[in-house]
Amino acid sequence: MTPLLYVPVVLSALLLAAHFFRAGHVVVVVVCLALLAVLPIRRRWAGLVVQFALAIGALEWARTLAVFAAARASRGEPYGRLVIILGSVALFTGLSALIFSTPRFRRIYPPARSRSAQGS
Repeated sequence: MTPLLYVPVVLSALLLAAHFFRAGHVVVVVVCLALLAVLPIRRRWAGLVVQFALAIGALEWARTLAVFAAARASRGEPYGRLVIILGSVALFTGLSALIFSTPRFRRIYPPARSRSAQGS
């Protein structure tokens, strides 16, 4: 069941990669795809990196929504469907970031033990 928990995270990273690829930002595409390589690392920092990147990705979707909707509105074109689609993608990406705050993911990406707990 645990692999299914990663589906929203992987899908969000791939959608972000596609978004930046379409915009011609190849370096950011590589960063989005690199997030997938970080997922198998069971360290707290890895979970935080992916969570942070997805949170930034949700903000990018919201920014894109605002820019595209404003452009369409200024031209008098309909923008309701655009708001629904990009708003849904932003929400999905944001919720994917929140997955790392669940108890199950906290067990997968545990915090490092303190020095006193290690006996040093």
